[in-house]
Amino acid sequence: MVVIDGKVLAAKLQGRLAEKTALLKDKTGLEPGLVVILVGENPASQVYVRNKERSALAAGFRSEVVRVPDTITQAELLGLIERYNQDDAWHGILVQLPLPAHIDEEAVLLAIDPQKDVDGFHPTNMGKFWSGHPVMIPSTPAGIMEMFREYGITLEGKKAVVIGRSNIVGKPMAQLLLDAHATVTIAHSRTENLAQLAREADILVVAIGRGHFVTKDFVKEGAVVIDVGMNRDENGKLIGDVAYDEVKELASYITPVPGGVGPMTITMLMEQTFEAFQRNLDK
Repeated sequence: MVVIDGKVLAAKLQGRLAEKTALLKDKTGLEPGLVVILVGENPASQVYVRNKERSALAAGFRSEVVRVPDTITQAELLGLIERYNQDDAWHGILVQLPLPAHIDEEAVLLAIDPQKDVDGFHPTNMGKFWSGHPVMIPSTPAGIMEMFREYGITLEGKKAVVIGRSNIVGKPMAQLLLDAHATVTIAHSRTENLAQLAREADILVVAIGRGHFVTKDFVKEGAVVIDVGMNRDENGKLIGDVAYDEVKELASYITPVPGGVGPMTITMLMEQTFEAFQRNLDK
């Protein structure tokens, strides 16, 4: 069994990114700019935003975190986004989710300039992705594909099962696996005989949002198991969707939580910010 170390891979990729950024900065005098807008005081969001800011600075980016109270109106938030849309110094705009109940999440995502939507959630970017002409790709699935490449994991002809059907992870993950010539099934919490279905998978990606949901009964021997889950147990410890200690005995490759998929998600956000910067230079 091989543990797929997302922290080590992320550090390697971010090191390369910092070198590319420094070269372009020397050549043009410009640098990629990433702004993250954080609404309210959600503790998990605070952690995610700190990690994003740290990674952006390490890559040599211009970084800004805009913290606004959860009492901000939707109109005020949309106005703030538009300000960054119009400012050429910023190449990536992230609005940290979730948002307060009085703000329409879809309206906020629609407000971000698709060329600066480094999360890849804007319908324009989703449409390009689904039609086979991707510009921005949701970062978690993109990071998982980098893991497969780094570890030499063959996808072509393999049977892949994705447990989870969100627009952020499950659906785009399935599309990327299809693009890599895997045979893909999307499953979810209401799938009948889910464990039996999962046991058929050569590649099992779990993004269902339930701590230790996937046990050894879901995994065939030799499967590659990718755990996207980020949950807290009764003691507040961070755990994945996969019962790691029992599943690792069956898996050929497995990602831990923490230290697996999470660091790669942030790394791919940085990569896409850099690519948006390059496209802006090429205009």
